[in-house]
Amino acid sequence: MSTPSSARRWPLLARTRPSRRWPLLKSPNFRLFALGQTASNTGTWIQKVAQDWLALELSHGDATVLGITTALQFLPLLILGPYGGVLVDRYSRRRTLMATQAVMGAVALVPAVFMVTGTVSLGALYGLALAFGLTMVVEKPALQAFIAESVAPGQLVSALAFNSAVLNLARMAGPTLAGPLIVVFGPTPAFLANAASYLAVIVCLLLIDPRSLNPAPPAARAAGQVRAGLRYVNEHPDLARTLVLVAVVAAFGMNFQITTALMTTQVYRAPAAAFGIGNAALAAGSVVGSLLAVRYQRPSGDQMAAAATVFGILEAISSLMPSHLAFLLMLVPTGTALLVFLTVAKARLQLGVSDGMRGRVMSLYMLASLGTTPLVAPCIGLLVHTAGPQAALVLGGTVSAAAAVTVSLLHRRPSALPTGRTTVTAPGH
Repeated sequence: MSTPSSARRWPLLARTRPSRRWPLLKSPNFRLFALGQTASNTGTWIQKVAQDWLALELSHGDATVLGITTALQFLPLLILGPYGGVLVDRYSRRRTLMATQAVMGAVALVPAVFMVTGTVSLGALYGLALAFGLTMVVEKPALQAFIAESVAPGQLVSALAFNSAVLNLARMAGPTLAGPLIVVFGPTPAFLANAASYLAVIVCLLLIDPRSLNPAPPAARAAGQVRAGLRYVNEHPDLARTLVLVAVVAAFGMNFQITTALMTTQVYRAPAAAFGIGNAALAAGSVVGSLLAVRYQRPSGDQMAAAATVFGILEAISSLMPSHLAFLLMLVPTGTALLVFLTVAKARLQLGVSDGMRGRVMSLYMLASLGTTPLVAPCIGLLVHTAGPQAALVLGGTVSAAAAVTVSLLHRRPSALPTGRTTVTAPGH
């Protein structure tokens, strides 16, 4: 019997039966991992809303300052991202995550101290964003690579989708809690809550049984490991095109941290308590998208590009909504399409890479999805300041859809994904 071409290209996906998409929920390790990430991301989004609110408060509503703050947080990923991937490939990903969570928890305490002492300033806020960005250089690719270690090979796509659902539930809960919390108590408790959330992650990681993980052999120290990762991607066009599309959509289409806040406060004149609801609406759609993404057991370039195209169209349409409620409702399907696109893109990368390159390739994914923000965020902030947030939404949606159509045409050309080892075997096998 001949093997379908899609099964040959995606052996892990071919072995995953639809009726068995969620057995990972029976895994104590994955449940602990998901619990820790829920706590951490809820705290992160509470702080994110507080940070944006504080930036606008200190700058008297200047959207350019909000763009600079966002850019500083992601600038280290742009400059140092591939080096973070090298460290992830060299060391235990579980221990790496514990170390980064401890550092991020300590950093989150600093702005709370500044606000209690009355010394908070835009400079301090910029420093906070930059410090978080430096830690994310290692934390983000380590997190993505650890997912592959915590589940069986045939469960990886389900794990990616389920993890996205968990994280977006936190993304929905965080902004929803942050608005009333800031109105009643100010931003200080938001930073304290985020600091405490990192402690929860460390506890969950300590409780995970390392003997049941499936770690890849650590990469030995060698010269030119960053160049080797870049060369690896360049030699496999499907990986390269996936990363390019993620980079374009992230840079132009995923600036909701700027646009939704200003649509709420400037266009619809909603009260301060509604400041974070736009992010919550996107997250609600993302949860639906996470569940839909599990259906893409053999993700193709066309499916990825189609999801990005739908996202771009919906984002542009959202700028035309006549009321705040209509805008929030439009953000739900927009978030759904975005999450399907990102999950399919991650699945193509995770399942198309050899274990020895996983950290470096996922660091390039984080660079593409987050590190491109510093290049465009200040310009988006300036565009919002001069032409309004609607213009930024139209620009982001149009560029995202155009890039997706272009990549779809390129994906139709035959190319091969890497044929190196893509499975993770249990110790002793």
